[in-house]
Amino acid sequence: MSVKIKSVPSVSVTYARNGASTKANALGMRPMQERAYEKRGEQYLLLKSPPASGKSRALMFVALDKLENQGINQATIVVPEKSIGASFNDEPLSRYGFWADWHVEPKWNLCNALGNDNGGKVKSLGTFLNGIDKVLVCTHATFRFAVDTYCVEAFDDRLNAIDEFHHVSANPDNKLGQHLAQFIERDKTHIVDVTGSYFRGDAEAVLAPEDESRFDTVTYTYYEQLNGYEYLKKLDIGYYFYSGSYIDDILNVLDPAEKTIIHIPNVNSRESTKDKIKEVEHIPGELGDWQGIDPATGFQMVKCLDGRMLRIADLVDPTNQGKIQESLRAAAIEDRP
Repeated sequence: MSVKIKSVPSVSVTYARNGASTKANALGMRPMQERAYEKRGEQYLLLKSPPASGKSRALMFVALDKLENQGINQATIVVPEKSIGASFNDEPLSRYGFWADWHVEPKWNLCNALGNDNGGKVKSLGTFLNGIDKVLVCTHATFRFAVDTYCVEAFDDRLNAIDEFHHVSANPDNKLGQHLAQFIERDKTHIVDVTGSYFRGDAEAVLAPEDESRFDTVTYTYYEQLNGYEYLKKLDIGYYFYSGSYIDDILNVLDPAEKTIIHIPNVNSRESTKDKIKEVEHIPGELGDWQGIDPATGFQMVKCLDGRMLRIADLVDPTNQGKIQESLRAAAIEDRP
């Protein structure tokens, strides 16, 4: 099947390219990180900042100060899924001017550990809480099960830092949201919430108003981030309207000659067919003939009608997810078409 590419309307924005968002101060902090660090003494801190603005490192700076100077015993870094745990690997922050390095003992990065979120990892988190080590990294799921197991009191005088905070909801059915409300009501732990998008696609409130009022907010806008790059000249944002199923119309705007990232709608959204595996399978099937899976990378191989070979990294199907994630991190992948 040939893919007809339509002209997609777009909004075009030109940026100043002043390099501000990539320049570091004497402590090795970029502007957003410096702004967050100025609020490091707050018990409840909400950081809203775009992707690639340095949120993970900002969290490191704040957590290290709380551990060293604010009487906080331990820090638990909570991420939505295992691959994001790598964002909190060791960082030699002192090399760039900070007064300490970021270090996580390998056994306490539970994103790399074997076992189930509600099994051995919960036991490991309990061992950590009773130990002397300072930092642990785990997934939202592991943290939820751990709070159910050990109760909110076990986290007193500790920092709970929640990455990708928009996964939380004020809806009573949202378990992580329930736990957060319990922590705030008890008021004996520090909480830092980090997100690039403080809204949810299901229109649920992230925090109840009375809880949100407890947080001091640091906001770093998309315009500040993009305007501060040195080489980004212009950004074009395209939009396209459709009716019916998105998987039928997406091929009208998808250009297989361009490197493309496709975000499949959440299964709870109105746009989802409720079968994300089939949604993903449909797109490569329409782009060309499936040639199998590259054993070295785990990528799907699809041959287009013009003879070009597409390599598609499917991060929805869990079968080869680990291998694909490692392949995407590899420097050698940059040389592939």
